[in-house]
Amino acid sequence: MTRYVFTICAVALALVPYSASAHVGGGDAGFVRGFFHPLGRVDHIFAMIAVGLFAAHLGGRALWLVPLTFLATMATAGLLGIAGVCLPFVEIGIGMSVLVLGPTIAFQLYLPTLAAMGLVGFFAIFHGHAHGAEMVRSVSGLTFGFGILCATALLHAVGIGLGTAVNHTAQEYSRRIIQVSGGAMAIARIGILGGVF
Repeated sequence: MTRYVFTICAVALALVPYSASAHVGGGDAGFVRGFFHPLGRVDHIFAMIAVGLFAAHLGGRALWLVPLTFLATMATAGLLGIAGVCLPFVEIGIGMSVLVLGPTIAFQLYLPTLAAMGLVGFFAIFHGHAHGAEMVRSVSGLTFGFGILCATALLHAVGIGLGTAVNHTAQEYSRRIIQVSGGAMAIARIGILGGVF
């Protein structure tokens, strides 16, 4: 799955003309600008990778259902953001996604697949709404949104790849690596909130 996501997004990125990467907020905004949009904030990056790590930790059907739920919910919430639907506490929700998923990974908590889908779906609402509210209302809005989804899928794939690689290392080390990763994400988010980073 990870290999296919990387391939599809890499091909899409290569086929999009670089003239489509006009500055957001001023006219056209295409796939390239959308692709790099989620990469501009550390909390978004941490949350997306955390979703992938969480999915890899759960394994089985959760490996693809959890990231897919996040992407589908984020796209739906993005449409609400574009439509101007008000959602309170968006920034808090984005911050909480890392503060909750980080310790969940660090403490190796196992959730049923449906519960895990509900958890990441809840946080995807805030991420999607934020992206949608920031999206330029133009003819290229669709390609901008597709770029965001592609970047998000790639970050999920990075998390899945890291989690899968760690799971295949020696048992005594893999658990510690995952725990440290999840804890580091939560600590980094606290540092962002406190203005340290």
